[in-house]
Amino acid sequence: MKGIANQNEVLAIETQGMPADLPHSTYEMICRGAAINPSAPALSYFPCADAFRDIECWSYGELIRDITRTANMFGRIGAGPRSVIGYVLPNLPETHLVIWGGQAAGIVCAISPLLEGEAIAELLGAAGASVLVTLAPFPGADLWQKVQPVLHKIPSLRHLVLVNMADRVPGPRRFADRMAAEDGALGRAVPAHLQLHDFGTTIARESGTRLDSARRFNAGDSSSYFCTGGTTGMPKIAMRCHGNEVANAWSAGQFFGESIGPGKTIFCGLPLFHVNAVMATGLLPFSRGAHVILGTPHGFRGEGVVQRFWEIVAHHRVNFFGAVPTLYASLLDVPVNAHDISSLEYGLCGAAPMPAEVFRTFQERTGIRILEGYGLTEGTCVSAVNPPNGDRRLGSIGLRVPGQEMKAVVVDDAGRYVRDCSIGEVGLLVISGANVFGGYLRDEQSEKLWLELGDGRRWLNTGDLGRCDTDGYFWLVGRMKDLIIRGGHNIDPTAIEEPLHRHPSVQIAAAVGRPDVYAGELPVAYVQLTPGSTATESELAEFIRAEIGERAALPKRIRIVDRIPLTGVGKIFKPELRRREAADVARLALAEAGIDCEEVMATTAAPGGIRISVELHASNLKQAAAVLGRYPFEIGISVAPDGTTSTTGEER
Repeated sequence: MKGIANQNEVLAIETQGMPADLPHSTYEMICRGAAINPSAPALSYFPCADAFRDIECWSYGELIRDITRTANMFGRIGAGPRSVIGYVLPNLPETHLVIWGGQAAGIVCAISPLLEGEAIAELLGAAGASVLVTLAPFPGADLWQKVQPVLHKIPSLRHLVLVNMADRVPGPRRFADRMAAEDGALGRAVPAHLQLHDFGTTIARESGTRLDSARRFNAGDSSSYFCTGGTTGMPKIAMRCHGNEVANAWSAGQFFGESIGPGKTIFCGLPLFHVNAVMATGLLPFSRGAHVILGTPHGFRGEGVVQRFWEIVAHHRVNFFGAVPTLYASLLDVPVNAHDISSLEYGLCGAAPMPAEVFRTFQERTGIRILEGYGLTEGTCVSAVNPPNGDRRLGSIGLRVPGQEMKAVVVDDAGRYVRDCSIGEVGLLVISGANVFGGYLRDEQSEKLWLELGDGRRWLNTGDLGRCDTDGYFWLVGRMKDLIIRGGHNIDPTAIEEPLHRHPSVQIAAAVGRPDVYAGELPVAYVQLTPGSTATESELAEFIRAEIGERAALPKRIRIVDRIPLTGVGKIFKPELRRREAADVARLALAEAGIDCEEVMATTAAPGGIRISVELHASNLKQAAAVLGRYPFEIGISVAPDGTTSTTGEER
């Protein structure tokens, strides 16, 4: 099949239904992909941008062998179907072995290596991880320094499996680096109750011909835990099963067709703790016999990867890659020059809406087709995409994938279903299908997650606002939580961000609400300029006045910053911008009231709110509470030391 072209083709696939012989597990699905041609390249890796021509490659036969060895190793140390195997790893070949071997043995739990040690320990403890796979100490890597001090804080942990980066270094240097890594007497640095294992040497002793457990998989068996909610500042652990992942890979495979299959090369630059990299540039191509290239441990964030990306594409004849809007904006600053990138069929863009101006400019300069899509961890990964062989509509997230229902609905003030939206009407996006996860690990985080529509189906509340046109294309309007509410007037941040992206000096723009006593919120825009640009805030303000027709949406202020905060995946991290605005508002309000304070700090408060903590003299305690009490903050006030040791606090 050549891939989807329109909504009718989605419906045609659904009339046939999902195949009765779909694999029961991700392990079986990859084995079927490998059987297409066991000698074909499956997974390649290069360690740094300067060495992109020097790759290490696994054939499909070798990939299955090492995934099987990894699963057998986990089984040998005691992991079973309900055991949680956490991994805190960069993008390495071993990471894929841990993900798929871990799912064949138990439940893998993906943790971002960009987190601080305390957060890593908290998430692993919440997941109940009994096995942790992470990096051994190695020059230039800081993971061990973050993880080792918090190992004792994970009560469920019993086994520590270390991946040694020295195994990736050839010849005499490999021996020297391995000795340097082992010189720290690892055994003495690990709590006594933990058993220590070296990944490379341990799996080498295992059989790679079959699973020793002889496990019989069911589609409902738990496969993975992924931490989500990173853009809200409140991480949740999403529980997924083998059936979710198999169904989503199959649906996406039907959608993309022959463009992801034998002879095709996919570049993975997003981090392997995120579902996009694991599914769209992992299970999907592996299930169809395609070739995946891992570029550096840090992917697109690796030094020189973006600057040399077109060389990498040209040399490896890359056909497909996935990225986020901020990455496409960065690639605009890298000229294609004489590099032959004609192999690129398209790039997939997800995680956040693509600014229209970035979309147009990128396609004009490179000639590469961008397929905007939409997905979420709770839907396994891919929910909607612009069709590869059909009309790609700028600003649309495309057609829903086969096997997953998706629609916009009207809900009341309490979040209850009222009715389906009409064509073109904006409502809450909901999805239903075999790809939809089972819920969050903590039951209280699943409140208001499911909607009852009266049709007997299980519908997931995505939290996104959108509409559907007559041809089945969905259009994302914004996140309900991202709306800026100014005096009861709902402002979509994209109404501010899109015009800003039309300015030639703007690389990234983000709009958030600034707390205001009278209006509730006022829009404020943050801007990161393109390298070498010298635009001023006043110039951008003048420009945007002519671009935004809605007066209420005009930002109160435009702030030019050196770098807009991003998540580990590359999404704009708006909670940090909201915290900056909240702290600034509190600081100014106290100053205007003549109150001196030692410190003002804004942190995230549940559920998704902001807590302002201030330190001041006792004489100002009540006045400060009255000043800050006018804002929608949680308030924490402590007394600055003034010769006494007493402190007090007040919350609202």
